Amino acid sequence: MTFRGWASEALEFYDGLEADNSKTYWTAHLAFYEEKVREPMRELLAELEPEFGPGKIFRPYRDVRFSKDKTPYKTHLGAWLEMGGYIQLSGNGLAAGCGMYQLEKDQLARYRQAVADDKTGGELAGILETVEGVHGHGSLKTAPRGYDKDHPRADLLRHKGLTTWREWEPAPWLGTAAAKKRIVDFLRASRPLKDWLDTHVR
Repeated sequence: MTFRGWASEALEFYDGLEADNSKTYWTAHLAFYEEKVREPMRELLAELEPEFGPGKIFRPYRDVRFSKDKTPYKTHLGAWLEMGGYIQLSGNGLAAGCGMYQLEKDQLARYRQAVADDKTGGELAGILETVEGVHGHGSLKTAPRGYDKDHPRADLLRHKGLTTWREWEPAPWLGTAAAKKRIVDFLRASRPLKDWLDTHVR
């Protein structure tokens, strides 16, 4: 099958799920979810695979074991690409991300060392001047222990994750193959940051 985007009803499905996050609603709309929401994502991932690697669609069920919020279903559809990238569909439209959201302890140590180094840190600073939509995650209020708070890249040292992120509001193109082009263009534009993280952190 060829990816042709998501019909507006797919977004309306998530609007309805936000309003009624119940098994009754989910069961009544399960066939629609499988055909009009999940299947287009599967088709998109298949077309992206040659360039970005195999994709995986996340389960629609929330893990509520340790959460005060016991609503059972996610109000978005998320998918992950093996070679880097995240795609999300919700009632708010389409979104995509790339990078490393939450660094493990050993990754964080390598990230900070690379940022602090004049050569590799300078490379990252140059990348961030050209790549749009970069966000830090889990950021400290100041430079981490062991690093000068006045370090020229102290703002980057504070982060515990670094990603690109882009959101697109609902629009007619979302129901066409143009949605794939938006994702591909975003992932390609994010590649310099991904490559830097892969080289110095992963």
